[in-house]
Amino acid sequence: MTTLYSSPIFGPIHSRRLGISLGINLLPSDGKCCSFDCIYCECGTNRQRVAHQPMPSRNQVSQALRQRLITMRDEGTPPDVLTFAGNGEPTLHPDFRHIVDDVLALRDEFFPKAKVSVLTNATQIVRPEVFDALSRVDNNILKLDTVNPQYISIVDRPVSATYDVSKIVEAMQRFGKQCIIQTMFMQGTMGDHDVDNTTDAYVLPWLEAVQNIAPREVMIYTIDRETPISTLRKATHQQLDHIASMVRERGIECQVSY
Repeated sequence: MTTLYSSPIFGPIHSRRLGISLGINLLPSDGKCCSFDCIYCECGTNRQRVAHQPMPSRNQVSQALRQRLITMRDEGTPPDVLTFAGNGEPTLHPDFRHIVDDVLALRDEFFPKAKVSVLTNATQIVRPEVFDALSRVDNNILKLDTVNPQYISIVDRPVSATYDVSKIVEAMQRFGKQCIIQTMFMQGTMGDHDVDNTTDAYVLPWLEAVQNIAPREVMIYTIDRETPISTLRKATHQQLDHIASMVRERGIECQVSY
């Protein structure tokens, strides 16, 4: 079964990329809310997981996080990171920037050494309030699976018909070293389409965009959990290592999760 999180705060879990991570879910507890509909999403597809409950309020998130941090403090189990993730795209929450303020304040109060991370598909970074909020977290982790519009339409499946990856890349460049790029590499098929983005035809244009963005780091990874489309396969260790070496050749740090 694909995964949904039933409360605003979940975990902690061990993240392949971030360490001991306490999750923050700003989306409804009973379904998915996302501006992408990725065929590899662990939450399932948007149509499969239609939400009927509202998003949690700013106060609900703050109170739930405070209680969990108190428990973790009393148990002596500090998190490495507080991570905005969950049932879709966190930056869609109307109070996202204010919730970021709350989370940063609670982090400073309970576990000042912990980082605050946001896993985002980057569709909302053209909105000034979202851009500002993401500029203030420790790990602003932005999705960029490819710069190929056809691949994006088949795999990431933006909800908005006006989505333009070139404009998103331009906005990413404004973050500079304040962002991390995350990319899902995989193989397999979606209907009649080959969705292998590990070949030079996809990787080289992606590398050029990454170089222009000049992020602090790149995180590349592959499928780890069940996906809604059964014909998808993990990228191999060799493929990921080869891509990582090309990123590092350009002077950019690269973390690989197999």
